[in-house]
Amino acid sequence: MKHLSELATELKHYREQLALSQKDMLLNIGMSQQQYQRIESGSDTRLSTLLRVLEGLNLEMMIVPKQHISAVKALINQATLEPEIDRHLPNNLTTETGTSWDKVLHSVDDKEDNL
Repeated sequence: MKHLSELATELKHYREQLALSQKDMLLNIGMSQQQYQRIESGSDTRLSTLLRVLEGLNLEMMIVPKQHISAVKALINQATLEPEIDRHLPNNLTTETGTSWDKVLHSVDDKEDNL
């Protein structure tokens, strides 16, 4: 991801997958719709604000070395089922029929250990 607009698009997409409005972010992270709208429009934001938004969407930021990005993307694309998002499970966004991100990320770690 090289541009803030890409990050903004991803945040908006994920928020919509959770069936949350920008106004709902007030309840999730204490941020007004106007503040959150600026983030989704691609305005520059502080890291602490970004981390707050990610927490409110139950997302995690990960720093991946460039040489491993294609491997991480391939593992994510290998997931045969889209995770079913359950808003009632704050620390586990998938139901039993979905693929949890933890499994995908552990798989990345296992593949990197074999390199």
